[in-house]
Amino acid sequence: MSAAGRIAGAAAGALGVVLAGTAFGVARRSRAMGERSVTDADFGSLRSTPVTVVAEDGVPLHVEVDEAAEPEQEPKRRWRRGRPDPEVTVVFAHGYCLNLDSWHFQRAAYRGLVRTVFYDQRSHGRSGRSPRHNATIEQLARDLKQILEEVVPEGPVVLVGHSMGGMTIVALAEQFPELVGERVVGVGLVSTTAGGLDVGRILLPMVPGRLGGRVTHQAVKTLHRGHLAVDGLRRAGRAIAMVATDLFAFGDEVPTSYVEFVDDMLSETPFEVVAEFFPSFSRLDKFHAVEVLSRVPTAILCGTADRLTSIGHSRKLHQRIAGSRLLECEGAGHMLPIERHDQVTAELDQLITAATARAAQR
Repeated sequence: MSAAGRIAGAAAGALGVVLAGTAFGVARRSRAMGERSVTDADFGSLRSTPVTVVAEDGVPLHVEVDEAAEPEQEPKRRWRRGRPDPEVTVVFAHGYCLNLDSWHFQRAAYRGLVRTVFYDQRSHGRSGRSPRHNATIEQLARDLKQILEEVVPEGPVVLVGHSMGGMTIVALAEQFPELVGERVVGVGLVSTTAGGLDVGRILLPMVPGRLGGRVTHQAVKTLHRGHLAVDGLRRAGRAIAMVATDLFAFGDEVPTSYVEFVDDMLSETPFEVVAEFFPSFSRLDKFHAVEVLSRVPTAILCGTADRLTSIGHSRKLHQRIAGSRLLECEGAGHMLPIERHDQVTAELDQLITAATARAAQR
């Protein structure tokens, strides 16, 4: 058996241990997911005319902008603390191996009420592939700055990032601190961190902790060489992948359609992309840079059952960012914008309102 096959087999076997050590565990959990409640969420259906922003190294970035409604077309929905100025633009940055559709519920909630920008990070979704040497958090920050310059050339901006998207915002604050308090008037950090990640949880969260840290980097190097075969294994093992997604992305027993949606985004990300970005997470060390976010209203959100960026990371961010708000969602997992979308949207309501009030005082 090839090295890639041995590692893939070991990962599947380790997941079996988590699921009571037998194939019956996978079948049992799959059946349980099939009995959960249904939802009418039409994931991936929200679209606007795409805009292409070309990054500094030539990578085309897929961007979609939802404009605010004109006053006479204004929807009936209102903010809890009053309607925000429509000149505020909210920019959403998605996480690792996902795409802009991961913000489905927030996009639906804010459509027509405030100008919003959604984009696919490089090598994700509909954006172009990145050169391997530019698959870094630092480059993602420069991509975000390019998007701001071209799509939001003026006016106050609120940045909201989930997981890798939150890391992108932290890296932007590190590289361009002058933007915070001037262009950027509010920040939302959802299920994210500024460093100290247990990288074994990202790629092989099903491998027991003592083993995961030792094998993860070698596994990435080995599997990167056979990435096409790995993609085939992932597709063939859909039942196991679905159960893994349910276990490690969510804390609640969410509707099966939520799990399928997230699993689709994960499986559509080529493993070559997974491997190229992976080293950037182990190098991430930016807690020294987050204090600049104290200049603006900052909301930090995380689930207490997050297995990827655990609640301790959000608590540390909260300690380092003076005046920030911390929302701990009891029992929720990593995919907070989907799993607890009502809580996330309500917290972002308050953030956008506070950021708008701050912008009006300038």
